[in-house]
Amino acid sequence: MNSEVKQACVIGWPIEQSRSPLIHGHWLKTYGIAGRYDRVAVPPGEAAAFIHSLEARGLEGCNVTAPHKQAVFEAADWRDPSAEAVGAANTVWREGGKVCVANTDTYGFMTHLAQSAPGWDKRDAPVALFGAGGAARAIVYGFLDAGVERVRLINRTPERAEALVAHFGSRVESCAWSDRARGVSDAGVVVNTTTLGMIGNAPLDLDLSALDRDAIVADIVYVPLETPLLSGARARGHRTVDGLGMLLHQAVPGFARWFGVRPEVTQALRDILVADIERK
Repeated sequence: MNSEVKQACVIGWPIEQSRSPLIHGHWLKTYGIAGRYDRVAVPPGEAAAFIHSLEARGLEGCNVTAPHKQAVFEAADWRDPSAEAVGAANTVWREGGKVCVANTDTYGFMTHLAQSAPGWDKRDAPVALFGAGGAARAIVYGFLDAGVERVRLINRTPERAEALVAHFGSRVESCAWSDRARGVSDAGVVVNTTTLGMIGNAPLDLDLSALDRDAIVADIVYVPLETPLLSGARARGHRTVDGLGMLLHQAVPGFARWFGVRPEVTQALRDILVADIERK
């Protein structure tokens, strides 16, 4: 291996769908860095061994996607508070002989929200959030850290929502799926973290008629870029936040650690991802 060429990758199973190489490849070219960023398919059960072989593989670190985020978190030598709060990791790097991890999904979502809907936090209103998986955990943590007093979880499986309530405490509450229209009615921000609305899946069936027109509607699904939820919200005059920005911004901290330059999320980069999504 050429020691001057820094290398990183993204691991998952499957991994062919990952667009991370497009993002990091663009930044490597933009900043003139001699580096590589690849996809590596890692079967279930092998993620812990993989991250402890980073140095032997000549890798500075890696991104982590499904289904490895929890396994990588548990196998790390050191965990950033962002990973501790969520119980999962998506970014890995080597430091002082240790394997270190963080969760940058919180940073990615909250940064994109602030840029797309400035002033989102000016209203004293709850956040209504659909889903109770890993992305939901990261985003709940982001809202609580930003000072939101109430986050209302709405999930098809109530036990999973209750587990997040138990994890995060009294500022988080659950709401029955059957009561979801009322559950969003007083929200300042509504967020879909489920796969509902993704191409090939049913849309999120949600009546927005009681939602204040000043409320913001966000969706972390980015294929399609405008989900039925977002198009319906836009038609009512709501500000909307798509899922692509979260993907772009969550990549920033890892690139900075591996390649030594903190990259910018630009319109040119977004255009590359949009073109790739529209080709599929």
